[in-house]
Amino acid sequence: MEFASSGLLLSTKWVDLSLLLLRVVVAAVYFASGWSDIADPEKRSKSIGMSKAFTIFLGLAEISGALGLAVGVLVQFAAAGLILLMLGAVYKKVFEWKTGFWGTSSQGWHYDLLFIAMNLVIITTDGGRYILWK
Repeated sequence: MEFASSGLLLSTKWVDLSLLLLRVVVAAVYFASGWSDIADPEKRSKSIGMSKAFTIFLGLAEISGALGLAVGVLVQFAAAGLILLMLGAVYKKVFEWKTGFWGTSSQGWHYDLLFIAMNLVIITTDGGRYILWK
């Protein structure tokens, strides 16, 4: 399907491939974050102000969501779970740590907001056609 927008001819034939790329990139970031949570939960729990057990739970949740997105299994459910994790991170940064949007040393909540938006795209598009199981 093709359509005209602002005088440019755009094609939708790349949408599903783009959504797959989005899912894989988002999954890679969450997988790396989750892995760091479970690789050294003692250190990580101190840095985020959570218990060691909760930090391990967060790590496993991030890894599970990442695998769901990357492989294409229950993509909308995985993206929704990852949004919940990011909302928790935003809450902690805004209300407990009093971090600004940009923060200091790139530690603001702008990053979290981007991942919320990316996961919303994944949810609303059903992750594209390249999935294994809804």
